Amino acid sequence: MRIEGEKHRLDVQDADLSGSAFDDVNLSGSRFHNINLSGGEYSQINLSGCSFEDSNMSGWRVHDVNLAGLRIDKANLAGASIVNARLDGMTIEGISVTDLLSFWRAGHEAQPA
Repeated sequence: MRIEGEKHRLDVQDADLSGSAFDDVNLSGSRFHNINLSGGEYSQINLSGCSFEDSNMSGWRVHDVNLAGLRIDKANLAGASIVNARLDGMTIEGISVTDLLSFWRAGHEAQPA
């Protein structure tokens, strides 16, 4: 099936759309429930204002993204890694991450031999 250059409202249930391609598509205001998007590739995606609940995001790789204002609550971050990130204003349990890192680094400077 091909839909091109038109505006349609779709109600899709119990369907297998694996291998589908979406390019320059507006899905704003859509609702997704019990959806398997594993193994997909996503680029130039606007997810601002979205809410993810009861979601499995294990193995996610997030690169060159704007997460300003992000709130993570009741999350398993075991093995998570944050590198080359702007951390000003970020807190963990109300404590400034930049202050935590400065404090840790000051106590772990290389000791002269």
